[in-house]
Amino acid sequence: MRVAVLGGGPVGQTAALLLARWGVPVVLVDEHEVRDPVGSKAICQQRDTLDVWASLGAGCLAEEGLTWTTARTFHRESELFSLKLPDGGSALPPFVNISQARVEEVLDGLIAQQPLIDVRRGHRVTGVTQPGCVEIQCETKDGPRRIEADYAIACAGSRGDTVRRALGQQLAGFSFRDLFLICDIRADLPGWAAERRFHFDPPWNPGRQVLIHPCPGSQFRIDWQVPDDYDLAAEETGGALDRRIRAIIGDRPYEVVWRSVYRFHTRLVDRMRVGRVLLAGDCAHLVAPFGARGLNSGVADAENAAWKLAWVLRGDADEELLESYHAERHAAAVENAAVTTATMDFLVPQDDGQRARRLDVLTRAATDPAVHEQVDSGRLAEPFWYADSPLTTPDPARPSGGRPPRGALPRPGPGVLLPDVTVASGRLRDLARQGFLILTTPGVRAEGWRSAEIPVGGALGARPGEAWLVRPDAYVAAVLRIGDQRAHLVPGVRGVTRVVDDVRDRADAAE
Repeated sequence: MRVAVLGGGPVGQTAALLLARWGVPVVLVDEHEVRDPVGSKAICQQRDTLDVWASLGAGCLAEEGLTWTTARTFHRESELFSLKLPDGGSALPPFVNISQARVEEVLDGLIAQQPLIDVRRGHRVTGVTQPGCVEIQCETKDGPRRIEADYAIACAGSRGDTVRRALGQQLAGFSFRDLFLICDIRADLPGWAAERRFHFDPPWNPGRQVLIHPCPGSQFRIDWQVPDDYDLAAEETGGALDRRIRAIIGDRPYEVVWRSVYRFHTRLVDRMRVGRVLLAGDCAHLVAPFGARGLNSGVADAENAAWKLAWVLRGDADEELLESYHAERHAAAVENAAVTTATMDFLVPQDDGQRARRLDVLTRAATDPAVHEQVDSGRLAEPFWYADSPLTTPDPARPSGGRPPRGALPRPGPGVLLPDVTVASGRLRDLARQGFLILTTPGVRAEGWRSAEIPVGGALGARPGEAWLVRPDAYVAAVLRIGDQRAHLVPGVRGVTRVVDDVRDRADAAE
């Protein structure tokens, strides 16, 4: 039994490595013979994405990436405010900037060492059918090929139209009219290396925005919002691109490493599970990059898909578990689309009313800190909380409070990712990623389960007599108490519905 992963970008690579870690054979299919190592592309990697990669042996990405902890926001020539990112009690930084090309290089190295992953490069997918399994038709330089798998994860990216059509899906939504020019430059800019800078209506790009991100090796990525008729070739030929860059960095040496022009989109498929195929990453959803919710969300798709497929393939769960992939990750994609669309409406107002509101907010934010929360330059990527998932048992003592304020972390509880902390048995998330885990408070015993004792209080805010059921992706599924009668905690997963009976007072268990 094996899983086909369609697409060899970071989301597909992550999915393949996670499946192999669970002991699932994988065939990784990619249309490209070799990689393009140029360009920053998806650069902003969030802590929990770094955590997933570190669990696979790619901890160097957090170490190599440039850590930034401050987000500065400007309007015209004045700084409005700066935001310090929370450390979250983790050894990992909240964000690092590192190029997608370097991520791919590191993950390729891990894949090369993994005997359970069969890489098929130069295979362009031309069709996908499901006659009781998944059949993938491919075109190669040596002619057509056919690949069979029990299940598949489609990570074919935004251009994976052939895969989506074969599954009866399309990326429905809309595209933003304005273009964005992206330049990677190498320059010495003292004091800029630890902060992201966002400029509303600067004098050197009037009426539009500019975003500046530091990257490793004295590189900086600059994004300019430009008109929809922008001509990059003409700017380069006439010297306007040089003037555009020098308006930001001044009269100092620099080198253009890469440049491109993009149009941003908000698009989403209707179904992220179609039979035996799960859609992930840009193959399933596209959002504007402000807030870095693209690749980071795709990695979360990969982890969610991998453990559920592994449980089904080894007979530890019914196939109905896969439907929860759609329920959880489609909800995450909907939220990301809503967040980024609100950002783009603030960045690129669609009518006179939106333009007037933005000017009013930016003007008042210069003197009123209470208005800072309304300045939308992109809510930074964060894990999606599965409070409404069919796999989550709500806890009346810990009701979901929805999204916390920007820059804050939610209170731990059902549907929330475990905080990245350590206990006597080791790092909590590492323990969780070995399978279902019961975290017990002193005096509580979980018979027949992998368990670890946690103190009352602490980072989880656990209370006496509690046991916390944690999923293999380190999300809390339920908080149990001695004598609790709730059941069907994780539908479709064999053995988990009886966890209630296994949580008991340690003294009673000893009798």
